[in-house]
This record gives sequence, structure tokens and C-alpha cells, in this order.
Amino acid sequence: MEDQKFSNINTLSESEISEIQSFPRLRSVRDIFLEDKDDDSIIASIRDDNDPEKAVITKDMIPFSFTREKEIEPINSNKVSSSTDSPFIIANTVDVTLPHLQNECIIPVFSKDNEKTIAHQEFIETVMNAISKEFPYQSISMPEIRVSHQIKGRTPDAIHLNVKDLLEHQKTIYYERMAFLIKIPGITSNINGNELSLCLGGVRSYNQQNLYSTKSLEKFKFFIGFQNKVCMNLCVWSDGYVEDLRASNTFEIQNKVLQVMQNYNAELHLREMKELTHDHLTEHQFAQLIGKSRLYQHLPKGEKLRIPELNFNDSHINTMAKDYYEDQNFSRTEDGRINLWNVFNLFTQANKSSYIDTFLDRNLNAFDFTRGLQKTLNGNLDYHWFLS
Repeated sequence: MEDQKFSNINTLSESEISEIQSFPRLRSVRDIFLEDKDDDSIIASIRDDNDPEKAVITKDMIPFSFTREKEIEPINSNKVSSSTDSPFIIANTVDVTLPHLQNECIIPVFSKDNEKTIAHQEFIETVMNAISKEFPYQSISMPEIRVSHQIKGRTPDAIHLNVKDLLEHQKTIYYERMAFLIKIPGITSNINGNELSLCLGGVRSYNQQNLYSTKSLEKFKFFIGFQNKVCMNLCVWSDGYVEDLRASNTFEIQNKVLQVMQNYNAELHLREMKELTHDHLTEHQFAQLIGKSRLYQHLPKGEKLRIPELNFNDSHINTMAKDYYEDQNFSRTEDGRINLWNVFNLFTQANKSSYIDTFLDRNLNAFDFTRGLQKTLNGNLDYHWFLS
């Protein structure tokens, strides 16, 4: 998405200005899309940095590209996506389908009262239904599901059998950790030549739930944000992420997920990401960042508390250092400089090696940390330690 030059903005008539001023000041993606207008008439209101109450308004500024689907296709859980894109998380995960979770996996229970937990597939299906309500005119992809930590068992009739003698119907499995991603390919934007598409997803980790007790509120993680289609890195923002979504049933999950989607300000998220392209680190500053990030892991607790959090370990930092020289999309320029958009993507690329239960938290930290570096380059000293 190219920078707009406000000096060339078309002059609007008084009637057009009156119509524009009647619009709500903050709008969700759904609100923008569902306006009964053609795509090229969508009007974006971009706040003035010096006066947040004022906005520069133009017909030519479109923060998203929309593809309106004429017919709404019902969700078919048996339809498996044939996408060959690289996975959004790697680590120790494997790819599974929704029918596999529905038909081949058992459901853990709370041991003291035998009440069932909300199954992985129920979480996914609930989010899919919420998306179809919030984006009724958009097609959505089938969920990309990654799982880890397989828990194996056997049926009671196989209690005395050797492993080699077990039949398939005597084996049971479920997965302790699960992450999924659902894409809305019709809503896209472009930053620094990278196409981004709107996506939503969640994480469920049974290791963060006490299953040895009676049934209680269950914990989930949910986000709405963008995915960089160049590398499949996720762009998670604080206003679109719920780290601790507690619910006792799928109805509560759906209501909370809908609330997050409705409160998510996609325009502002894209604007803040685009601003990262305007600031650069020199080769010396990037080297300082890598070195200080390694030192950060070993700081005394008191000193670490006085410095903004960096939730990445030495393995992630080593990957970033390597990709600074070798990554095809986000490496340094010939003079050694690297813009902060590329730094952010080095973080999110390295984060693909994180375990499922820490993946989204680190992704959010990557954005907050990179924004902090940007503020330091513009005079704020909070993150100065990492570049000094």
C-alpha cells in the first residue's frame, strides 16, 4: 500500500463532507465491509498525529482490498483445505484435519466428576460459526490445524495386550496442545510490498487446565489479526488478542469471540504496522540489539524488571541473526540497514519454533517490542538499553 500524499487529495463537496462526518469515528472491518457501497467508494478516516480529534478524509485512501462473495457457502467441516502454504507454526507440531479431531480422537474429562472438557474441534467449530456471523459476505478458508504432545491410550478390552498386538480400534489418542488458523482471503492489505490477509485463530492447551479436579472454567486463547502471505508470519495486536479467554461452554466462547472481533480496529493495526517501514536500524544498532537480547536472558531479576520485557530466548535470537544476512524477504540492505517492519518479521519468523502454548504470547511481544524500538529511535528512552 503506497504512501498517500495529502497535498493531492481531491476536494470534497459540502454534501460529501456532511455524509462522511455522519460515519462512526471508529469502525470494525465488518462495519466497513457491510456498508451498501461499492468497494471503490469505501472512505477511510486516518487520524492526524498532532490532533487525534481531527481526521484527513479522502475517497482515494482505501486501507483494505475487499472481494465480495455473491453467495454465502455453508461451512463444510469435511472439506479439507488443499493449501500448500508453509505452516504458521512449526516447532514440534504436526498438521491434522478437522474430521480427524471429530472422528478419531477421544475427549478428555475432568477426573473427579467425569464431566467432559470442551473438545478442540468444538472450539474450532464455534469460532468458525462466529466468523460466519461477523463476516457473512466473505468466504473463509478451512482451518489450518497444528497439534502437539499426543496422548495415547487403549480401550479396556486391550488392557493385557502387548503393544504390537493392539488393533486400531483398541488405540485411543488426543492432543494436549492445539493451534488453528482461519483465513479470510477476501480482506487484504499491502505493507512494504508484502500482501497481508485478515485471519483469526486460537490456541487450546490442556496442560494449562487442571483435569484432576471437578469441572471448572476452561482456558482458551483467541486472536484476530493479519497474516503476511509472503512468509505466513502472523501479525498479532493487543486489541485483537485475548490471552485468557475463560468459558464453561461453547455459547460463552462464541459471545466472547464475537466481542473481540467487533472491538478490533483493523485500520489502526495496519497503520501502526505500516509506520514500522519508516524507521531503520543501522548494522551497528542491529548488532547491539542481538547482543543485548542475549544478555537480557541473564540479567539479575531486579535489573530485568526495569527493562521492557523481551519474551524470546537465545535460540530465537540466533535465528534472527542468521536471517538478518540470509532471509530472502527481510534481510538487511546493501548498506547494512534494516527497517523495523523487517525486524518485526524476523521476530515472528523465529517465533515459528515456539511451542504452541507460548506462540501467540511471543507474537504479541514481537510487535510491542518492535514498536518500543521505534519509539526509542524517535526520542523515547524506554527501550534504549537494547540499542546502547
